[in-house]
Amino acid sequence: MLSTLSRAATRRPLTVIGLWAVFLLLGFGLGTGVFADLSDDVPDVPGTESDMADDYLSGVDPTGESVTAVVAGESVSDAALRAQVERTVAAVREIAGVAAVPDPYTTPGLTARDGQALVIPVTFEGGLSDDAEEKATDTAVDTIKRIDAPDVHVSGGELLGRQLGERAQEDVKKAELISLPVVLALLLVVFGGLRAAALPLVIAVSGIAGAFLGLFAFSQVTDISVYAIQVTTMLGLGLAIDYALLMLVRFREERRHTDDVVEAVHRTVDAAGRTVLFSGLTVAVSLTGLLVFPSVFLRSMGLAVAAVVVVDMLAAVTLLPALLTRFGGRIRPSKARSEAEEGRFFARLARFAQRRRIAVLVTVVPALLVLALPVTGMRIAIGDAQQLPADTEARELYDTVDAHFPKGTGVSPVVVVLKPGTDPATADRIRALVPHSASRELPGGNTVVELQPTGSVDGRAATDLVERVRDVRGDEPAEVTGVAARLVDFRAMLAERAPWAALTVLAGIFVLLFAFTGSVLIPLRTIATTLLSLGAALGVVVWVFQDGHGAGLLGGEGLGALSLTAPPLIVSIAFGLAMDYEIFILARMRESLSAHALRPGHADLPAGSTASRRTGDDQEAVVTGLRRSGRVVTCAALLLAVVFGAFMTGGFSPILQIGLGLTLAVLIDATVIRMLLVPATMALLGRHAWWAPKPLRTVHDRFGLREAAAPERSVSTNA
Repeated sequence: MLSTLSRAATRRPLTVIGLWAVFLLLGFGLGTGVFADLSDDVPDVPGTESDMADDYLSGVDPTGESVTAVVAGESVSDAALRAQVERTVAAVREIAGVAAVPDPYTTPGLTARDGQALVIPVTFEGGLSDDAEEKATDTAVDTIKRIDAPDVHVSGGELLGRQLGERAQEDVKKAELISLPVVLALLLVVFGGLRAAALPLVIAVSGIAGAFLGLFAFSQVTDISVYAIQVTTMLGLGLAIDYALLMLVRFREERRHTDDVVEAVHRTVDAAGRTVLFSGLTVAVSLTGLLVFPSVFLRSMGLAVAAVVVVDMLAAVTLLPALLTRFGGRIRPSKARSEAEEGRFFARLARFAQRRRIAVLVTVVPALLVLALPVTGMRIAIGDAQQLPADTEARELYDTVDAHFPKGTGVSPVVVVLKPGTDPATADRIRALVPHSASRELPGGNTVVELQPTGSVDGRAATDLVERVRDVRGDEPAEVTGVAARLVDFRAMLAERAPWAALTVLAGIFVLLFAFTGSVLIPLRTIATTLLSLGAALGVVVWVFQDGHGAGLLGGEGLGALSLTAPPLIVSIAFGLAMDYEIFILARMRESLSAHALRPGHADLPAGSTASRRTGDDQEAVVTGLRRSGRVVTCAALLLAVVFGAFMTGGFSPILQIGLGLTLAVLIDATVIRMLLVPATMALLGRHAWWAPKPLRTVHDRFGLREAAAPERSVSTNA
């Protein structure tokens, strides 16, 4: 397949480039429409009690969406300000589609006790079309914003989604403006020429277009979170650069051995293209774990990111070969180095880890386990406006209300739907769980009871209240919903499905790595060391953003819990990225094993050893693998860290958490794991590292990935 793609790209390079140009236009034209339809609602899990009760209320409750305005900064009892507010309230009530606007001066709880702020809630009619609701919202906001006061902020409901979408679009542009010049500068250092350095950026732009187009397609069938934009875009950008970097490094090596550019392209795709293919597959398989969860958000994230990975992979093996065919003749071959000069630092590091394998293991493994310790106390929460950047409208509204009103003001209630047949005594016991509750009747004999929890919307008091309500109601026909109930159901879903998700991912990764290596021990070793790096990275994220140690240095703050989106996304995505570097190194090890003649010392290898059927020295192959791939892996990790860091400048707390987790996971994996633990564990396994039982060896011989031995080249031209 790869040979077919590469030959098509080299025969018709302009056609391939033209097709990708059309794709780019679609991505940056049609695809950017996703920014107009983003959601901040993450924790819905179809089929759960909270979701079904919420669907029921949406169908029968005539109340529509609402927005909230806060006016502050001067005494709200000032006669001129009061006259303005009263005129504004009257004007908003007359807007078509507005159902209710209470008078903040006569409605209890809407004026702050300190007299310095007031709240104006605006509720819209139920059943409005999207256009009608948007028009009513915009008109109401414009009217309220005319109030002449130091602080006037409006957010909530459908307006919040739009505000976050606009901010997300600004943050993506900002991240691109920061990351692309820095990446270009680093690539100039790596390649020493503008032509070679510019090509990965072309592939990166394709990755961004793929992210936009993929998300737009998914937005037509499901809600897309505001955070999905940044996560998929930064991954699309980062992986595209990584894959292009790997291909270009190999192309420059092949150019040393042939003056025929087309032949060099074919060799590049046959070797590095295969690595890119397996690398992309491992990332995609890692994301299949998200499909195990019934959460629409997690599934859409898994599919969207997997789609972006496929786009990056296709761009690397089709668009890049076409570009190299047209412009590769102007790219200088890499300098020929002797084996003693090439990758000396990485070779020395590998040999050190091999010689001191026990010392490396007893030092590195406990250190990573210590970093992972905070994970044992990890908590997740939906979060409130504190997760947003300080200069967003919703955060400014939250901070103003928090400064002038009692704690808990505006916290969403726990909602209980009492259906016909519910025992009145049970209903009374439910109401008695909190000091203040409100009830209203709905069509069909149903009653809605709203219980106001103390503390935050997703704090322990709110979630404990949900559990107590469910305990009290027993088998009665009553359902609990609301933000806190959805969080409880989301946590339960994660706990139930996480083991199955982990099993799915680990089994898929094992199969792919077995197909790539023919060994059963290397996949197990890879999974174990990768889990160490993931645990360490996630532990630091918990320590920073949950416990609050140094969060301010990154533009965030300690919130007492992680965003419920962060842990599953960090684990699934980082696991796939870690496999990238493992594949890069294993590919070079395989080449080394295939390139040298069988040595007498290997005659006594175990019968089941895959290495016994190959050629070359096992431990030297590890050194050669790191010698030849160490520079690429390090550069790729650094480039990814730059991209992730650029996206962390936006200030969204979930993005800060995900960005820090992925950055740490990539850097730990590319340095500590691949440069120290890989050679140490391979040395510990010795010649058994490539072992597989006879039945599996037979399967690999028939279906696994095999490659012809590379022709021997002089030492002065080793890749």
